[in-house]
Amino acid sequence: MSTDSQSTTATQLLVQANVAHTLKVESRDGDQVGSVYALMVHKGTGRSTHAVLSLGGFLGMGKSFYPLPFELLQFDPVRDLYVVTIDRRLLEGGPSWSNNAPVFDQAYADRVASYYGVSAANLTTG
Repeated sequence: MSTDSQSTTATQLLVQANVAHTLKVESRDGDQVGSVYALMVHKGTGRSTHAVLSLGGFLGMGKSFYPLPFELLQFDPVRDLYVVTIDRRLLEGGPSWSNNAPVFDQAYADRVASYYGVSAANLTTG
């Protein structure tokens, strides 16, 4: 093993766990928003830090993906779905992608948290 690889620290501290659109998401008013596409899970702690919501599209085309700090979702166990606790317009104006997901590093997590006005998850500690 070379010296360079020994001194390199991991930059990707989160792993994407796809949930195949099985978890529906509604607004506080009960309107269908989309579904949870994936959970971003900290490799060291196993804690979910973000949910990646899938919104829009038809037959798999034109979908957009929105990372959301997990604290902005509430699980409704009776209806087996998540309720997003922020206004849909705020969500739709937030950080997103349609084709190429960004590298979900500390800088990106900070950007997402800043947009939603929540404390950024420290990805180093999980």
